[in-house]
Amino acid sequence: MIREAMLYDRLDDGKVRCKLCSHRCRIAPGKRGICAVRENREGTLYTLNYNVVSSEALDPIEKKPLFHFHPGSLAYSLGTIGCNFRCKHCQNWTISQIDIDEANAIEITPERAVERAVASGAEVIAWTYNEPTIWFEYTYDCAKLAKEAGLATAYITNGYITKEGLEMIAPYLDAFRVDIKAFTEEFYHDIASAKLAPVLESAKLARELGMHVEVVNLIIPTLNDSPEEIREMCVWVRENLGEDTPVHFTRFHPYYKLQNIPSTPLATLERAYDIAGEEGLRYIYIGNVAGTDYENTVCPQCGELLIKRGMFNIELNKLTDGTTCPRCGEHIPIVPGH
Repeated sequence: MIREAMLYDRLDDGKVRCKLCSHRCRIAPGKRGICAVRENREGTLYTLNYNVVSSEALDPIEKKPLFHFHPGSLAYSLGTIGCNFRCKHCQNWTISQIDIDEANAIEITPERAVERAVASGAEVIAWTYNEPTIWFEYTYDCAKLAKEAGLATAYITNGYITKEGLEMIAPYLDAFRVDIKAFTEEFYHDIASAKLAPVLESAKLARELGMHVEVVNLIIPTLNDSPEEIREMCVWVRENLGEDTPVHFTRFHPYYKLQNIPSTPLATLERAYDIAGEEGLRYIYIGNVAGTDYENTVCPQCGELLIKRGMFNIELNKLTDGTTCPRCGEHIPIVPGH
């Protein structure tokens, strides 16, 4: 379904300026933005993917990963076509980097999506698999209906949404799980065809707007794995998002255009974990590695094991009232489920 886009300005000569993501594309008539799903037709910007769904699944919320948001619940998860990044290691490039005209997709209206989410028993509706920002009009309408239906809402995002976009959807968006892909502009330029600074600004704004924020940093050998870079990112998170912000260091596996780089050694991830602890972060996790204790939540005050996780499942949850350590009474910053 095609409909007029939100958040754009009309310019001279029939051009438009999209204000949805931080590329802020200037689009000539007949052309599309970097995302390839927003097109200028005779001076009006249209979204081409309004209710176009490429992926629909019922996932454990831990798979997002969101560890401090409705733990143990299910997330009704939707994805579309396209992306405003060009990540060379994209795990979902078959939906993010193809033309919408070639997509194998179905149409699901916002009303039907929320109905399906409720019927599935999910507590959360999440827009994920590709970048939800470029699906803004659809996710905005879905989120409003989801809140009316008693569902929590989550963006699984690269963080490139503009201030205008984030402020508009903020009343209806509960969680902002953001990738900080690296902590250098060089990486963002060379690997993602984007910039770091807007990602940091949106993460800060999401927190200021009252959203639950969790950070994922996929560590890629030789590209963003130096201890100095990891330490700098951890300091930034502590100072700008807070020491209680969950940070997930996840393992890279060779894929797409980075098949020449080996998987991340566990030792590298453990080093990042240690650095984050040294810099005062209190909830640190390691992902994409099976059979470790690094996905468990431990009380930072007394060391009590609070939540034990295994393969996206909650095996044990000792939290009293969903937020309190039963041993020492420490408040744990978790948004409990129903």
